[in-house]
Amino acid sequence: MTYHWTCPHCQHSQTVISDKRDHSSKHISIEGLIEGSLSIVYSAIGCSNPECRQLTLTMWLQEDTWTNTSTQYILLPNKALLHTTTRIWPRGAAKPQPQYIPRALKEDYEEACQIQELSPKAAATLVRRCLQGMIRDFAGIAKATLFEEIAALRQAVDNGSAPAGVTHDSIDAIDAVRGIGNIGAHMEKDINVIVDVDPGEAEALIGLVEMLFDEWYIARHKRTERLKSIQAMADQKKQELAQQRAANSLTAPTLPPTNAGG
Repeated sequence: MTYHWTCPHCQHSQTVISDKRDHSSKHISIEGLIEGSLSIVYSAIGCSNPECRQLTLTMWLQEDTWTNTSTQYILLPNKALLHTTTRIWPRGAAKPQPQYIPRALKEDYEEACQIQELSPKAAATLVRRCLQGMIRDFAGIAKATLFEEIAALRQAVDNGSAPAGVTHDSIDAIDAVRGIGNIGAHMEKDINVIVDVDPGEAEALIGLVEMLFDEWYIARHKRTERLKSIQAMADQKKQELAQQRAANSLTAPTLPPTNAGG
């Protein structure tokens, strides 16, 4: 069986074939479990991207049953225990980010992704700190609270002093996050205050960070690289023109002097 899949290491979209997938299960030989008869199941996929080729390993618990006809335990379809699917490798759901994004921001983002399911409250706190770090690093705005920094960033957009890439849309996205559950009531306070958050709210916050990485840092880098490329092309053309003019001056015929006396 083949299916579509995106590698969490390199984000390469691909079709998984049998040679790139290993799937197996092992019955848990413990009687009297309140959860019933269970098997531990794993699914391993090798990325087909030649520049990646990394392993992705997922494990979960699934109900099974004994069959006298086959003398073995078989998995019951659609009987995986809720909230037990865990990706063992790579850890978390962080998308690879380029090196030019500040390391501290990437570390907060990656750690938030790793603990999103285990501790949404801690993940949300890390994301809020990451958002504050982004505003301070990218826009150069540092205030006492994140709420004040968001307001200052909006003012910078209004008066035209905000960096390229920062728009009302991106600021509105940060403001919109303030309306998500308890995050909305506490986002303007100390970023180290931990509040109750569910995994869905933490995921929304992480998605915002990914969007701003793309619209701020990555877009700025691409713009800078394009301008460098254009400037390099212009400089090359100027150099070629100067060389051509120099060559023409060396090959131009020399006219004899005019006899003024006739």
